[in-house]
Amino acid sequence: MNKRKFLKLAAFGGAASIGAGAAAKVYGASARYQGPISDHFDGTRFFNPGGTEPNGFGDLLRWRLNGERATWPEAWPEAPRSVTPEARVSGDTLRVTMIGHASLLIQTEGLNILTDPVYSDRASPVAFAGPKRVNAPGVPFERLPPIDLVLLTHNHYDHMDLDTLARLKAAHDPLVVTPLGNDLIVAPRVPGLRMHVQDWGDTFSLGAFTVHCEPTHHWSARGLLDRRKALWSSFVVEGPAGRIYHVGDTGFHSGINYREAQRRHGSFRLACLPIGAYEPRWFMKPQHQNPAEAVEGFKLLGSPYAVGHHWGTFQLTDEAIEAPRTALRSALDDAAIAQERFRPLIPGETWDVPPVA
Repeated sequence: MNKRKFLKLAAFGGAASIGAGAAAKVYGASARYQGPISDHFDGTRFFNPGGTEPNGFGDLLRWRLNGERATWPEAWPEAPRSVTPEARVSGDTLRVTMIGHASLLIQTEGLNILTDPVYSDRASPVAFAGPKRVNAPGVPFERLPPIDLVLLTHNHYDHMDLDTLARLKAAHDPLVVTPLGNDLIVAPRVPGLRMHVQDWGDTFSLGAFTVHCEPTHHWSARGLLDRRKALWSSFVVEGPAGRIYHVGDTGFHSGINYREAQRRHGSFRLACLPIGAYEPRWFMKPQHQNPAEAVEGFKLLGSPYAVGHHWGTFQLTDEAIEAPRTALRSALDDAAIAQERFRPLIPGETWDVPPVA
């Protein structure tokens, strides 16, 4: 199999990100995290306690050759939106704007947060292969307000875009918060980027805000030899306008991490939950929840409102472009939850999350 064909087969973003480009990217290993053994680190690799390891290459081939992949349009089927956010919000306002995929602009009490920012055309290490975006970012890069904080959940190419991080460093100089080991990937490409590295359970303060690093059931890789050598996480941001729970990628994992987040932190004003990249279930279930599982997680959190992301921008898996939104609406109806409480945002859509009594 030639290199180009291999890349088309293997480089499909967060579901099984595999490095490419130069041979060193495909077959080499990135700088390795070194630290004490813990309940989720064996001294060499991170793991999900009591969880499921990612599928191997044989399963990857079986999936990618199954012939069941839906055909996505070359462009977003709805009218494109392009917005210019306000510079800041204050008071009880909690505003979320969808940029695309897992990239959200969250504005609260003077703080501007970006989650897993990806502005590149492909979620891939190369420009000629890998998942290509079907819609432009809902907030053009030049129209971003001042960015203070970046939440970087893990290193898959649809979440960690080094080119975008370099642009953000030059234009905004934000603080990037990320779990263990990801700084070793980012720093050589973006020297001088301000980074704060956390393990699960770690907490730090940023002015009036507290950022907590939380477990999620996923994995990491950017090359063939660095699987699970950097940590993945979700985040809780606690501030004057309420708590925000943000998950970049996760398998449902029997709801364990949702229950633990609710136990540790209590109520949330907003949950940002992935709803896409979930078919076929035999391959994706351990690492990517589907919309029905996202609704179950929403119920376990007890949050009044949620944003659905991780859909409709990059085709990573087999389901059709509209399938996550349709399935989410059906799951909400089945659970007797009002549609306006859990909104699957499209690029450029902005939502002022209602205050909690």
